[in-house]
Amino acid sequence: MNNKLAIIEIGSNNTKTHVYEDGKTIYDNNTTIEFKANYKKNNKIEDADLESLYKVIETAKEYTENTHIYGCSIFRNLSQEELDEINNTINEKYGFKIEVVSQEDEAKYTAMGCYSNIDYDGTICVFIGGGGSTELLFVNNKEIIDKKYYSFGVVDITSKFETLKDDIPTCTFDEVYNYIDSLVNDINVKADVLILAGGDHFYWYNNAGYELLENTLYKNENQKYMITKEMSDRYDRDALVTSMDRIRNNSDNPKWFDGSRAMKVITNLISNKIDAKYIIPTRINMEDGLKSVLIKNEK
Repeated sequence: MNNKLAIIEIGSNNTKTHVYEDGKTIYDNNTTIEFKANYKKNNKIEDADLESLYKVIETAKEYTENTHIYGCSIFRNLSQEELDEINNTINEKYGFKIEVVSQEDEAKYTAMGCYSNIDYDGTICVFIGGGGSTELLFVNNKEIIDKKYYSFGVVDITSKFETLKDDIPTCTFDEVYNYIDSLVNDINVKADVLILAGGDHFYWYNNAGYELLENTLYKNENQKYMITKEMSDRYDRDALVTSMDRIRNNSDNPKWFDGSRAMKVITNLISNKIDAKYIIPTRINMEDGLKSVLIKNEK
């Protein structure tokens, strides 16, 4: 078995790369490539975005030829002809192809990375947020008991409220919240714990300077911190009145923050819908569940 494995997850807004050696992460990177926003301009994947993707692939290849590429969200909307054209080029250049992942499988693998290694006596909700889709999986005793899938993400919300990307937006928290509420039906299943996955949720809190508490609900190396619902409400509302330029200046990827305010309002709405008491921000994504499946298949 090749002891190195690379997984590239192409989202609507961010492309994540993980390289593992003997199951442990040796490289982890998040590159902002705005596939969905740019797709809307000409109804096709932009060449410049593909060039950015090629650089991501080349970096992964420096570690291993055992590389797997998965397209999410926006890639599910491509015609077979356009996908084949992109894959033919990638195959000629690197010997790989993009495998398009269904919304259900993306959610399943991401949730698996959240709940498979924790012990918690109660129902948790795994929130999987992306640029073009949102998924909720409710888990009790390591079994999925309910699922909710939505065809909107942060790119859609930011396209509706474009000033969310500005230093100080002209739209209010309540305006954005009420619009997202109109996209989400009532959620009957409740959960005390909301786990935020599908992206680097730490990146927002760390660069914005918001305090996180130690996770006292259970022990897990990838879920070490939490905030209470009261803290979340305060932080999320503050996100729409504080200077985004200040936060961007603290970071090494300023473009990432274009969708960050939309994400905070979405997660706030969901936390209210399910009556969550605690929010667990993580960097867990599809790769965390998928890697165990790929490693098992290669043995």
